[in-house]
Amino acid sequence: MEASTHAAHLHDVHEVHHEHELSFWQKYIFSTDHKVIGIQYGITALLFLLFGFSLMMMMRWQLAYPDHAIPVVGGLLQKALGTEMVTDQILENGAKVPGVMSADLYNAFGAMHGTIMVFLAIVPLAFAAFGNLVVPLQIGAVDMAFPRVNMVSYQCYFIGGAIMLASFFIPGGAAKSGWTSYSPLATVADLGHTFNGQTFWIIGMVFLITSSLLGAVNFIATIIQLRAPGMTWMRLPFFVWAQFVTAFLLLLAFPPLEAAAVMQLMDNLVGTSFFLPSGLIVSGAPANISGGGSPLLWQHLFWFLGHPEVYVLILPGMGMVAEIIANNTRKPIWGYKSLVYSVLAIGFLSFIVWAHHMYLTGMGTKISTFFQTTTMIISIPSVIILTCLFICLWGGCIRFDSPGLFARAFLPMFGIGGLTGLPLGFNFSDLHLHDTYYVIAHFHYVVAPGTIFALFAGIYYWYPKITGTFMSEYWGKVHFWLSLLFLNLVFQPMFAQGMAGLNRRMADGGATYAGSDTVVGIAPSVLHANVHISWAAWLLGISQIPFILNFFISMTKGRRVASDNPWGATTLEWQTPTPPPHGNFTKPIEVYRGPYEYSVPGHTADFTPQNEPEKLKHA
Repeated sequence: MEASTHAAHLHDVHEVHHEHELSFWQKYIFSTDHKVIGIQYGITALLFLLFGFSLMMMMRWQLAYPDHAIPVVGGLLQKALGTEMVTDQILENGAKVPGVMSADLYNAFGAMHGTIMVFLAIVPLAFAAFGNLVVPLQIGAVDMAFPRVNMVSYQCYFIGGAIMLASFFIPGGAAKSGWTSYSPLATVADLGHTFNGQTFWIIGMVFLITSSLLGAVNFIATIIQLRAPGMTWMRLPFFVWAQFVTAFLLLLAFPPLEAAAVMQLMDNLVGTSFFLPSGLIVSGAPANISGGGSPLLWQHLFWFLGHPEVYVLILPGMGMVAEIIANNTRKPIWGYKSLVYSVLAIGFLSFIVWAHHMYLTGMGTKISTFFQTTTMIISIPSVIILTCLFICLWGGCIRFDSPGLFARAFLPMFGIGGLTGLPLGFNFSDLHLHDTYYVIAHFHYVVAPGTIFALFAGIYYWYPKITGTFMSEYWGKVHFWLSLLFLNLVFQPMFAQGMAGLNRRMADGGATYAGSDTVVGIAPSVLHANVHISWAAWLLGISQIPFILNFFISMTKGRRVASDNPWGATTLEWQTPTPPPHGNFTKPIEVYRGPYEYSVPGHTADFTPQNEPEKLKHA
């Protein structure tokens, strides 16, 4: 009851504070309202998602047609980034066409694509945007526990993103050492520039990590302290549980990487050797360093965050899918407690699997056996979650709307990503598949048709609550079917490429290692698949245009909602006015039941909201 008393007190404080009219800057730029901050996170993350995807589409041109000028944008790239990064293509008649991506620029685009998509797009959208918009509403709170900390969290995220973007335009360009920023490459890659792209990358990451830590503390405090009366732990919607575990993952896993980033920054700028070994040779000459550091230490610190980060990407998506499938099938979630215990198990186990990314570092058989075992074990709760969600579909009154289509497609797509990860969990098979296109396909099946499909489902589902209008169902289904088709055409062939031995991070797509009738190497058919994959990627980009137009046009021209609960949902976010006002609820909220009472026998309606008192049950 302390939590509810505190929530009521906060409501009074907020009403007094907002009796006067807020200025534009207070209301939209430096807002402390969780819903405005959620929208800020959401729009910014979607823009970064588009930018990161655009980098990949330009990389795909280089892979499909090495040393050919990028059409349309090639000349603009050369003007923006300089002739060092973007060179000219010499035609047979001697004419020069600007727009050929250099190997350095390919490396920079690859590093920044991964960084932007993970740390600036998907995690902020899944955790911060949807968390801010939905979690306080679902637990019956009037705001986050620390509204000003919430505001600072977004500002740190925005500053970190701005620093990352600025790095493209400094001498030497953006970071080129991969999204993992492995030492010693991260220190020696741009020795000609003191404040180089790698330095900007590290400073940007410090801001992004700080943002995540502030947000994590805020979500944990909010969920523990500000639940409405009657909102016991086992009455929490599964999405709230997913966000709660995700917050702990961020809180515990990010500090080691932030410390490592500061140490790597010192290696780069002030001559320390935290990660630089003795005897390091750079460009044929001994490096002028003190030495004695350990490159493997960076890998341990990075992947201690890196593997929990995979679940930071996926757990909020699982929570969204669970909410939508329950509503979409008009059935209670099957195995709710199993879902909760599974997500808690994933949270714990994710901290003891990180070294399966490091089998090639020469670890002993006993250590590799331990990490193989924990990697197999962590797949069990993931399978339990998928199984529960599949069983929910059995006998359900399924709606074939846009949120439901994306949510159901998440299940097999994430399943493919998970199953293809098992060979990477065994060191004997990972030796052959490591750093090949197989790894790219596996990871992207988890994140692209996995998490991103869940995010699209969440956008279509909660859009009416935030804006008061529906997105177009017709264009939503066009967006879904085209995305599903082209995502599979992009990533399925990469499994075959990887098993054929095609390594990633090669600017010419592997042409250097092409085989022939007389030379052993990569088969021409494997390399030629890059052309088909690239065309599928570009068509996938075109397929997002209906979503972009639908998202913005529906705000003003979309069909208006007829009630505050247009989906007939049971959770508390649908018991607020549309869109929710400051303070969220117009009357005190009390919870009387679990989150998924759909199609209860004896009830005239097929849903019973959590805040409906027992005495008002339908006859």
